Amino acid sequence: MYPPLVYLNGEFLPPDRAKVSAFDRGFVFADGVYEVIPAYGGRLFRLPQHLARLDNSLAGIRLSNPLTAHDWQAVFTRLVEAGGVEDQSVYLQVTRGPAERDHAFPKQITPTVFAYSQPLKYPEPAQLAAGVAAITVPDIRWQRCDIKAIALLPNVLMRQQATEQGAAEAILLRDGRMTEGSASNIFLVLKGTLVTPPKGPFILPGVTRDLALELARAHGLAREERAVTESELRSADELMLSSSTKELLPITHLDGKPVGSGKPGPLHARLHALYQDYIRDFRAGKVE
Repeated sequence: MYPPLVYLNGEFLPPDRAKVSAFDRGFVFADGVYEVIPAYGGRLFRLPQHLARLDNSLAGIRLSNPLTAHDWQAVFTRLVEAGGVEDQSVYLQVTRGPAERDHAFPKQITPTVFAYSQPLKYPEPAQLAAGVAAITVPDIRWQRCDIKAIALLPNVLMRQQATEQGAAEAILLRDGRMTEGSASNIFLVLKGTLVTPPKGPFILPGVTRDLALELARAHGLAREERAVTESELRSADELMLSSSTKELLPITHLDGKPVGSGKPGPLHARLHALYQDYIRDFRAGKVE
């Protein structure tokens, strides 16, 4: 189901009137970046952090941000208002724009800017209660996974592999170490400590990941950001994934074997409760 309104290059339009050139470098080369921002109670969640990540992604592909932070907020606010529901997910995409087909950057650049909002899809209660399954796959992506690029074909293929095996996510392995999920960051619990890989070129710096670490720190939960080996992944007491739309979701089976007890663990329960408390306070305007 399409949203009632989209934003394209300075205009708010019905979806069927939004047209992009077939020569757009986003279509021809996947030359662009994107961002996904939740809105709870009509309020854009962690907007400064999402816009900072957008700036980093644009800098990574050597493209100037076409809008100011104030302009982005105005665009998102109108889309969320048009959406008609309190909780939504805003998608934005910036490409290098239309040009003759040539791998080198065009001399004259007119970026294509696109955004829309849709109802936020929550994890199903059964998934939170029982957890989800994941598989491990080789990390076949490029060397700059910290850029939130629209070139997602490797992620699509790995996620499809997981889907065909009845799993919700694929956890990626590179040189004997875990990086992240195909569409999420991954946390382990090892002997009561929350562990996740550090930021770097092989993981996307997740906004939800950062908030989970902030909440763990604020509430005295043991945590580490460090490299995670494949053997540690397979022997973890708990696993969970994080993303802006999935929030914090427990992984209870990995490659067909139970993780820990095979049920969501106590640290996930604690961190998920803290995350939901934070969302409630955000809706009420008590936190930003």
